[in-house]
Amino acid sequence: MDTIFALATARGKAGVAVIRISGPQAHMAAARLGGGDLPARGMVLRVLRDERGAALDEGLILTFSAPASFTGEDVAELQVHGSIAGVAGVLSALGRVEGLRQAEPGEFTRRALENGKLDLAQVEGLADLIDAETEAQRKQAHALLEGALGRLAETWRRDLIRAAALIEAVIDFADEEVPTDVTPEVRALLDTVARDLEAQTAGVKMAERIREGFEVAIVGAPNVGKSTLLNALAGREAAITSDYAGTTRDVIEVRMDLAGLPVTLLDTAGLRDTEDAVEGMGIALARKRAEAADLRVFLAEAGEELEVEFRPGDIRARPKADQQSDPTGAVSGLTGKGLDWLTDEIGRILSDRSASAGLATRDRHRAAMERALASIRVARNILESGPDMYDIAADELRNAIRALESLVGRIDVENLLDEIFASFCLGK
Repeated sequence: MDTIFALATARGKAGVAVIRISGPQAHMAAARLGGGDLPARGMVLRVLRDERGAALDEGLILTFSAPASFTGEDVAELQVHGSIAGVAGVLSALGRVEGLRQAEPGEFTRRALENGKLDLAQVEGLADLIDAETEAQRKQAHALLEGALGRLAETWRRDLIRAAALIEAVIDFADEEVPTDVTPEVRALLDTVARDLEAQTAGVKMAERIREGFEVAIVGAPNVGKSTLLNALAGREAAITSDYAGTTRDVIEVRMDLAGLPVTLLDTAGLRDTEDAVEGMGIALARKRAEAADLRVFLAEAGEELEVEFRPGDIRARPKADQQSDPTGAVSGLTGKGLDWLTDEIGRILSDRSASAGLATRDRHRAAMERALASIRVARNILESGPDMYDIAADELRNAIRALESLVGRIDVENLLDEIFASFCLGK
């Protein structure tokens, strides 16, 4: 296998830059730049020099021997000063070492997968952790990276293997009297795995929202203060505001962190009848985005008819709290009155919904679990038909086991790998 190298930290000026090398010649390459032998596992301070002996930088060299490394191969990391020119010089010198090449995006992590250091769900968790913007996203990604979903899948797989073994024992001794009826144990194993899979499958949608972000639409009549409210929540002038009705023609989006959750606020066009063709297009888009949003904040007076369906969990707030004699349940983007109440309410509602999120975070996870669940249900029904049908039940359990193996990347995921690793940076 080739020996690869790449800058593992962000490009640009920094206090420290880390350059990672992995493969059979990793220690040799680090020793060549470091001017001497290196420990199989340890840390030394060396002056790094190119092939002509010219000093490039001074830094730490860390060595890890296979399989006790991130990739499972021999690994060396060069911790040098974060100078743009200095890092470029070290990378250039490594590129001239025979047998080394620049790593492709995600190649270090892909090698960790291929060498059994990570399963595919952990790889996806690492990608999510790198992209995490909020505390909820960090916690969710870290649980995946720690292998929580993989451990759960292995528990399911082990129970299904046990159930299949019991069924096949009955098949093998079909002509003899089996001393124990295995049906109750098999039934219990299948029911336990099925309940767990149902719970995790139901939580995928909410877990996806945490990973990708919730959409909260601000909805109301023209000139009711939606854009002013958006600007106040965002803390900047994200939307144009004016005294003229119909100023907002498009949906304006602002990404923010609310209660540790990723939220995209949508400022929509004021909902009204209009003969202006462009404004009419904006209103149609506003209705569509509002109906698809996870949560709607309606700026409307008490008793005012709403143009979009109010759903359980939506928020109704009276506009222009600064002009209300009783500001309870009212909000003003102009003065900030009621903003704390509104943000707390949005955070509470979304946090309550997030409590139903499972460990599985992607549609791929859901599809694999649903395949396993479907096969378990078929096997469970066949089980009631008696031993004559046990061979079909055992085959369905094997299908369920294969589905769970695809969940963590043991089988049938080769076509996914290029797409997954393409999103990684070079140093990962």
